[in-house]
Amino acid sequence: MKKEVKEINDEVTGHSQLTMQVVDHVRALISSGEVHPGDRLPPERELARKLKISRSSLRAGIGFLSAMGVLKSRHGAGTFVSSGPPALDSSSLSVLGALHGFLPWQMFEARLVLESNVAALAAERATDEHIAELAEEVAEMYAALTDPQEYLIHDVRFHRTIARASGNPILGALMETITANLYEYRSKTVVNAVDLKESAEMHREIYRAIRSHNPTQARVTMEQHLNLARIAQASEAEAATQAPKSAEPEASTPEPTITSS
Repeated sequence: MKKEVKEINDEVTGHSQLTMQVVDHVRALISSGEVHPGDRLPPERELARKLKISRSSLRAGIGFLSAMGVLKSRHGAGTFVSSGPPALDSSSLSVLGALHGFLPWQMFEARLVLESNVAALAAERATDEHIAELAEEVAEMYAALTDPQEYLIHDVRFHRTIARASGNPILGALMETITANLYEYRSKTVVNAVDLKESAEMHREIYRAIRSHNPTQARVTMEQHLNLARIAQASEAEAATQAPKSAEPEASTPEPTITSS
């Protein structure tokens, strides 16, 4: 059993390294000026060949960067460098958290104070384009109820769109920082999510409040969502710590077949 756990951990570590390889390559393209905000990245096949990785690994890296707000994929058009508000350095927040012992409930409290008011501003200022983007992300969440990692990407994009819809680039940058940090943490636990449908329904209610340009309802609904999300994430994290023990098969039980999602 220990050998199996080690193999799985090695596989996860390798996957993370390939993801970061994609992240570093895209960052180098941007830093060198080879690509600019709004530019389209080279085709997947070309990037995968250049990095000597599989296209599935490349897509995982692109998904990570999309959730972080660096890239934006458009159906049938390709993957583009985002031209929205720049994110603050989310890694610095991780370092500060480790240094000063930031606790999960403190992160959620900060998010609650900030994002509930950002949602209220979005209800006042959202354009038709913002509302259309929110509707699309909600639809994608419902379509991804059986794929937690894919669901999480659309969840994060939904909240990023609300930040942009607030019309305040400073609040947008702060939200980018917090959202990127939370994505990095939750991507490791979301596989243990037990009720994504309830989450999708809460996002739909937030969307409806913003679409109706009702700031009070948007604020209250966002608060309700974040309080439920805090409880759900705590359960996911607890399940993650117990997974190796509960996954240990009985001596007479055949080995389970592990398939990638």
